[in-house]
Amino acid sequence: MLRIALTGGIGSGKSAVSDRLITLGVPVFDADDFSHQVTSPGEPAVAAIADAFGAQVLTADGSLDREALRQIIFADTKARHRLEAILHPEIRRRMQTAALTVNAPYCVFSIPLLLETGQVADFDRVLVVEAPVAVRRERVQRRSSLSRAAFDAICKTQATAEQCRQAADDLLINDDSLAALHAQVDTLHRRYLELAGVKGC
Repeated sequence: MLRIALTGGIGSGKSAVSDRLITLGVPVFDADDFSHQVTSPGEPAVAAIADAFGAQVLTADGSLDREALRQIIFADTKARHRLEAILHPEIRRRMQTAALTVNAPYCVFSIPLLLETGQVADFDRVLVVEAPVAVRRERVQRRSSLSRAAFDAICKTQATAEQCRQAADDLLINDDSLAALHAQVDTLHRRYLELAGVKGC
């Protein structure tokens, strides 16, 4: 089975690409979903995070206070790396385990921090979705209450567009309509089926 890693900056359109691939019948595993699993109440990672950052990152019921933790890690690079060291190995393990249950020509792993966590070599191909920063910022602010400063802080923690392009085997430009993006994804889907050895696609 061909293993494709999907990545791109915040607001670039990873979710839109994933949604289209799912519609086409492609198994998609989202690192953000697994991150929420790993940090749900009762998970060992929650206790490890509390040990590393203190009780202020927990709510009264013992759940993870994601906003409090976000403020800490975006203000402190070392703190962010400490959190990543706690979370990413387990997220990676769970994603890989989930993929073992799939029987398909290819599957996709949506990983926002693919380059930053050194996972490129784990996959057969890297698919990058890209959009201008101004477009990405507008999308994010339209769908959430994230401030411009918070958006910019997140961007600083992510690989640059140039770094993503250098790592990419395939590139989607998402600066037009959703229909235009879907057309690109559909073309790439046929290409991936060919690479996976599916005839007549």
